[in-house]
Amino acid sequence: MPILSKGKQAPESAIVTRKREMDFSAMPPPEKRSYDPDAPVDPRVETLVNELIGRVADKWTLLVLEELEEHGTCRFTRLAQLVPGISQKMLTQTLRAMERDGLVHRKVHPVIPPKVEYSLTALGRSLGEAFCGVWLWAETNLDRVEAARAAFDGRA
Repeated sequence: MPILSKGKQAPESAIVTRKREMDFSAMPPPEKRSYDPDAPVDPRVETLVNELIGRVADKWTLLVLEELEEHGTCRFTRLAQLVPGISQKMLTQTLRAMERDGLVHRKVHPVIPPKVEYSLTALGRSLGEAFCGVWLWAETNLDRVEAARAAFDGRA
């Protein structure tokens, strides 16, 4: 059962089987490596990391990612209700960027009025899992960070 950023777990029913989801099964599994600061850096990897950090540093991407993880497949209007404060324009831009990066699958049903549903791809779910580590780090180090901030603010 996937763990969300707030420590919540998505119900199994929320993980919906997705037809026509991008098929990454033909790709080899990612290589497990340890971090080596002296290793040469592939500029394509560096670019991707910078782009993804920019994308997920955007609060809307993380909030949409979390809501799709928690609620499974959602229509645009439902996502707008679940993500407090997001405008229609910002939700549209966020979903398009996430779809372009392979994080979200957009399914258009040929009905009138149009019905469009969004769901996380396997790639999107794996990004959500990666950021759970950041959440756990924050929980573990909250007191230390607050103490450091208080000490800094006390000097000013």
